[in-house]
Amino acid sequence: MYGGVGCLGTPVVRTDAASIWATGRTWWQVPSVARVHFTGALPQGVTGKDVIVALCGLFSKDEVLNHAIEFTGSEEAMRSLPVDARLTIANMTTEWGALSGLFPIDHVLQQWLRYKATEAALYQTNHLSDTLTIKRFSHQRLDELFENPISADKGAIFARTLHLNLSTLSPYVSGPNSVKISTPLETLAAESIKIDKAYLVSCTNSRASDLAAAAKVFRDAVKSNNGGRVHVPDHVKFYIAAASMAEQLTAEAVGDWQVMLDAGAQPLPAGCGPCIGLGEGLLEPGEVGISASNRNYKGRLGSTEAKAYLASPEVVAASALQGKIAGPGWYHQPKDWAGVVMGEGDGIREEDRMITAEEGLEKIIGQLDDMIETAEKDVGSDNLKSTETDGQLTEVLPGFPERVEGEIVFCDANNINTDGIYPGKYTYQDDVSPQQMAEVCMSNYDPAFATIAKAGDILVSGFNFGTGSSREQAATCLVAKQIPLVVAGSFGNIFSRNSINNALMGLETPRLIHRLREAFSGAVPAVSQQDLKETTRNQESLDSPPPAPQAIPKHVKMLTRRTGWKLTWDVRRSKITIQEGDNGKTWSEKVGELPPNVQEIIARGGLEKWVKQEITNAP
Repeated sequence: MYGGVGCLGTPVVRTDAASIWATGRTWWQVPSVARVHFTGALPQGVTGKDVIVALCGLFSKDEVLNHAIEFTGSEEAMRSLPVDARLTIANMTTEWGALSGLFPIDHVLQQWLRYKATEAALYQTNHLSDTLTIKRFSHQRLDELFENPISADKGAIFARTLHLNLSTLSPYVSGPNSVKISTPLETLAAESIKIDKAYLVSCTNSRASDLAAAAKVFRDAVKSNNGGRVHVPDHVKFYIAAASMAEQLTAEAVGDWQVMLDAGAQPLPAGCGPCIGLGEGLLEPGEVGISASNRNYKGRLGSTEAKAYLASPEVVAASALQGKIAGPGWYHQPKDWAGVVMGEGDGIREEDRMITAEEGLEKIIGQLDDMIETAEKDVGSDNLKSTETDGQLTEVLPGFPERVEGEIVFCDANNINTDGIYPGKYTYQDDVSPQQMAEVCMSNYDPAFATIAKAGDILVSGFNFGTGSSREQAATCLVAKQIPLVVAGSFGNIFSRNSINNALMGLETPRLIHRLREAFSGAVPAVSQQDLKETTRNQESLDSPPPAPQAIPKHVKMLTRRTGWKLTWDVRRSKITIQEGDNGKTWSEKVGELPPNVQEIIARGGLEKWVKQEITNAP
């Protein structure tokens, strides 16, 4: 969320935080940087939530996985994105798969910060704020910031550039049960999808401006009813919780809070609650809910047998009022609308691009740099072949295993999230034993995992394994299950970090994933956005993520499979060897070399034990 106000924010968990407090040091792998460029302007009735929900669905092939995102745009586009909209977009870049999302320090943000500095000074004068607030938000500090704003270097080259024309967007809804599925509101509204619960909660979209937007839905309904009272249907429970007590007080002061209470909303304490699967109002089996929060993974808002959708505060309010997924009617599609304009690159046609002589020179230099890099890679690949032949070895630190081997247990799905690995209802229970953690490991993904997987097995899964929240129990429950190694096509960065911190080894090898799918699914599945759309009349639930096609017998849905294949990881040679069953073929592949600092943390039993040893060794 910090990226909405021009600050770089990235997640750390309790083990990271403890090590920083204890030693003053931490580790962080610098990510690739992607640029997302906005053009056009948000139409009336389209919000920041619609922008990020659409981005998650329109670019759902890991385009920004583990990247740091820089949001840029035309002056028109950035003016149409107020700071609260930017906070929502930056907040949900995590769900999109990115590490962070950063907006520029532009005129819109400068005005917002000036307002906050004036507000802090007024509160200080009236003794309504602590002494630190005025120090953090002072006009003098802002003058210093604005004189030297943080920005990308001129001519910076991004790992990836995407573009989106905001003018072509309409309200979007995410789900069910996956942020990778996003559908125009108009499409879902036509399905008349009945809801049981609606949630205007969470840090993502429950600020005072969000509460005001939702309250306007009810005020408009009262006007349409000639001033008569409106109320949510009896079968719908509408829960509201402000992002903080300060936001709730603001909503109460202008009457927005009371408007929703009068319409039948049930208030919850400010802060976290249903969004993380805690407290009152969770989804029960078979129920359908719509929320203004940031995650709708299976089981995130309650039962794994429920369906959860995400939408903007006004759509949540309108859905609560109508008892089905619906909008307030504020958006009107332009007559000449021809679809969402988006794609790779910055969206500017070459014939329309105007560049200075300096920019032209930088472009030529960049092209030359690319040519040199390509040549170096070609030379490097030749050298790699020769070094493999020469037997160049990786140094293995004392205490780190030189070889890891076991049978492959295959969980054939992409985007298995941390809620799927370790259910949220156990996350904040401190008395869960390792044995209990092992029993519920992967249970939101597949309840049968606990009986299928055995100690010593090697877990192999698809791409973006461990996406979602920063809970480190997603790693520690696999350790409790005595899984020594997790292999995936790719990992969510926070899961990868938590794995290292908790002495769980991990490898990325896309080739193995494709080979397993060829052997057990008949073909490498190509899942398109169309494949993931909600079914007519909401008759079937889509898991998060949908399982890949399975092997014969095809009518059996096998989320977890014992393959009979054996994987051996030769750490010293940075190589894995796969034995495809007792009578199958054997093949090998090079994998990434494990650096000494990572080996040291894992060899000592995790970051916590590493820190204790460092403190013990300190003079």
